[in-house]
Amino acid sequence: MPNGSIEKLLFNKPEKILNWQQRFHIIKGVASGLLYLHKGYEQVVINRDVKASNVLLDSELNGRLGDFGLARLYDHGANPGTTRLVGTFGYLAPELPKTGKASTKSDVFAFAALLLEVVCGRRPVEPKAVPEELVLVDWVRDMWKEGSVVGVVDPKLEGEFDDFEVVMVLKLGFMCSNDVPMVKPSMRQVVRYLEGEVPLPDDLRPLLEGNGGGGRGRGRGGEGFDSYENSFLFPLSFEKGSYSSFRRGDVDASFGSISTSPIYFYFTYFSSRYRRCQIVKIEAKVHVVQAFLLAGKFF
Repeated sequence: MPNGSIEKLLFNKPEKILNWQQRFHIIKGVASGLLYLHKGYEQVVINRDVKASNVLLDSELNGRLGDFGLARLYDHGANPGTTRLVGTFGYLAPELPKTGKASTKSDVFAFAALLLEVVCGRRPVEPKAVPEELVLVDWVRDMWKEGSVVGVVDPKLEGEFDDFEVVMVLKLGFMCSNDVPMVKPSMRQVVRYLEGEVPLPDDLRPLLEGNGGGGRGRGRGGEGFDSYENSFLFPLSFEKGSYSSFRRGDVDASFGSISTSPIYFYFTYFSSRYRRCQIVKIEAKVHVVQAFLLAGKFF
């Protein structure tokens, strides 16, 4: 694609700043693309890897979803059968580590991460940020509660943006990042919101507090990460390998996905803010990878 990915324009090409109109146009294009995958094709297509680096831009800055290497298809009305946990940290829906089953709603969660990324000009997880700002969705939610909505918008826009559209996209980000899959809107609903066909709710308290609305607490249906209060062990597997790490204060944090099967996840509390996850490749006696979950999200 002539303009590469939106990730490159947001983070790697400071000489070419996307204005708000261009960003909003790209958001609507990606939403329409996901709607087609979920509802418009003869089968349901779950992308499973919606992220900024996979949103490609043509010469007119139309957003196109690329890289379908992890996509899965199933018949409309059927139940997706995959139990492999794949995707990119920061875009993984909270229910995925528990169930291992991707769905259209896990694509919706990844789209939420992309929405906030485009508005804020920040990655879903910022390893070098202060602890309160590590996870983008939590930081934006906290800023909203404090009434600092303008403070989350990408400073590179220099205040040049449509207030109504920014608020709409942020609200959609909260709705689509809900911890409870059944509460997330469908992509059809998302497109209708973006096109102004239906209004978004004015009262965001259910989305900002507790869970049932994207909080980090014990959600309806037990889908929130606080349902993991007791350590447990369950098998999952990865299809795509990647690994990286960083050091934050006295914490060594490593994260990645491993191309092996089976893999066991073991969740324990690391502190009041962090959770620790040990990924153990059971075929090898000494291969142990440590990963950390911040505020209930992978990074």
